[in-house]
Amino acid sequence: MGDAFRSYEVGDFYDEMFSSQNEARPHYRELLERFGELSDSELERKHRLASQNFLNQGITFTVYSDNQGTERIFPFDPIPRIIPRQEWEHVERGLVQRITALNRFLHDIYHDQRIVKEGIIPLEVVQSAKHFRPEFMGVDVPKDIYIHICGSDLIRDRDGNYLVLEDNGRCPSGVSYMLTNRQVMKRVFPALFSQHKVQPIDHYGQELLNLLRFVAPKNCPTPADPTVVLLSPGIYNSAYFEHSFLARSMGIEIVVGQDLTVKDDVVFMKTTKGLKRVDVVYRRIDDDFLDPTVFREDSLLGVPGIVEAYKKGNVNLANAIGTGVADDKVMYYFVPAMIRFYMGEEPILPNVPTYLTMFEEDRKYVLENIAQLVVKSANESGGYGMLIGPHATAEEHEKFRQAIIADPRNYVAQPVISLSRSPSYCEGGTIEGRHIDLRPYILYGDKITVVPGGLTRVALRKGSLVVNSSQGGGSKDSWVVDED
Repeated sequence: MGDAFRSYEVGDFYDEMFSSQNEARPHYRELLERFGELSDSELERKHRLASQNFLNQGITFTVYSDNQGTERIFPFDPIPRIIPRQEWEHVERGLVQRITALNRFLHDIYHDQRIVKEGIIPLEVVQSAKHFRPEFMGVDVPKDIYIHICGSDLIRDRDGNYLVLEDNGRCPSGVSYMLTNRQVMKRVFPALFSQHKVQPIDHYGQELLNLLRFVAPKNCPTPADPTVVLLSPGIYNSAYFEHSFLARSMGIEIVVGQDLTVKDDVVFMKTTKGLKRVDVVYRRIDDDFLDPTVFREDSLLGVPGIVEAYKKGNVNLANAIGTGVADDKVMYYFVPAMIRFYMGEEPILPNVPTYLTMFEEDRKYVLENIAQLVVKSANESGGYGMLIGPHATAEEHEKFRQAIIADPRNYVAQPVISLSRSPSYCEGGTIEGRHIDLRPYILYGDKITVVPGGLTRVALRKGSLVVNSSQGGGSKDSWVVDED
């Protein structure tokens, strides 16, 4: 196995690299051989070099609840995850199917609501969803596309099966880390890329720009060349590095709310040469803060009047207002039913088994078995609002029981899934198994594009199942390769 892996233990999990102790999977053998040739000091030097690359580029994220300073360098694991091409093609088909069904659901729920009328989803589930926007009933969006950019989180169970953990259809983040991971790996391990046929991902920026141009609004005066901007909350936002990275990669302007103004229901950007009309806004601001005349009056981040311009077809927003209803973890429960209802197909990628505490029978089961389950708040993210029963105290169990009883619509529960593990470079220079997930990025424009691989997030804390950066997680490069 080589010196670097001399003490590695597969454990009782699905291991991405090893099929059994000391037996590497075929698509990992060359990588194992290469890492086995590295001395401890050389591997440590390469890891330090990779971290320095991140530091030099200012690749950070923000933890708002951290009292010791919010800015942190994003932890990087230099051992890549490898996915065989045939395996990836299965994942890709499942993701295309899923985003198609979600977009049809969003069009339906803001128009005829057939899925409600035919009894597939209860009306109260839709109406009580935190991000459902009833004021947009009957509003058409360009090309009927609501989710333009999606990041669906996938995990693998003990048998190696891919399951969808959740969908992120509002403002999915992390794609800049995926792209930067690849750049850093090429600098630090250039020889590996000559040995593996790794499918490229550096076309993401151009694909995203093509998509944003494709969804120009109906009243765009220059549909062949619309003006596209990226709207950010500003430099203090946790994902500002990503916002500036993506704007730069697409060659478009990054703006904050004060850089835009609305006149006669048309959006303009303030420039040194005067006002310039804006046709498409890739917004990284949640609905609530987008327009203080419609949503939160106290928002200083948005653009007064942009919603009216949007409704009148003078500007388009990606992703569309109201997509958050599909992000609701209660709505996630119904996605397999959406696929059957709108597409007449069985889901290619199944959900994790889920209990809805709003249903009396499910609630009774969850309250009695909370110590063995993962409980999640319907609209929290980043690893917050979550209880991992086996790792929690009796006091924490009781706290969530009372929260469920008080607001049963706001919680779902799932069995604890033994997430797959991957060899990871850990503190002290050891290589140990760490739990991982996968966030592929799907772009929906004139065609559906799934970027090969996506962002693999790593729970760097030993034994942890939480991969979010705000909870101590990091990431690694994800390679889709030909098996031969």
